[in-house]
Amino acid sequence: MSRITRRGVLRGAVLLGGAATLLGPADPAFAAVEQPTIANCGTWGARPPSGPLTIDQYRPNKIIVHHTAMANSTDYSQAHAFQNSRDIQDLHMDTNGWLDSGQHFTNSRGGWLTEGRNGSLYALLHGQTMVQGSHCKGQNDQAIGIENEGTYLTVQPPAALWNSLVAFCAFTCRQYAIPATEIYGHKDFNVTECPGLLHDRLPELRAAVAAAMSVAASAGAGTSRP
Repeated sequence: MSRITRRGVLRGAVLLGGAATLLGPADPAFAAVEQPTIANCGTWGARPPSGPLTIDQYRPNKIIVHHTAMANSTDYSQAHAFQNSRDIQDLHMDTNGWLDSGQHFTNSRGGWLTEGRNGSLYALLHGQTMVQGSHCKGQNDQAIGIENEGTYLTVQPPAALWNSLVAFCAFTCRQYAIPATEIYGHKDFNVTECPGLLHDRLPELRAAVAAAMSVAASAGAGTSRP
């Protein structure tokens, strides 16, 4: 493993969605999944980590879904999503005493995706390493964690959040060669109610991600030539 320092943090503009052309698994089942738009830490105004973050020189083997347990805002704007990411980082660093945001990525109620822990987007796009997180005890060096804005103990998430979660998981599975069956909820590993009703929908999420990957693979096969 290696470490990334404050000065080594990747910053820049929003990465536009579209067909991914960066390094990824060779297995056709993981090919050509569309890359969703993800705002990196520099775009939403993240603070630098308070110390070096650990970079593991291998791929994660699963995705863990969380909810933030914050208010179910009716502001679905990108500006709100960016503020939500800043609020999470402040909580994790100033209250929890962590080096940075605990999760790798954040999904807003409006379906806006942002990078959470610094360096996570760079690692995802290259598909070979992962930044150790601080989102699920016992899984931080194995799993990509995505926080979904809101509290879902009694209500379902908005369609925009759900659709963005499917797109994110499909792309992440593609980049890291993670089977769709390896998508879990926080409560699968720790004593918590997180991610609420999203946990009940994990079979639906896995099926939707598998379908998205299957469609992408079929499309890729249809354009191949002998």
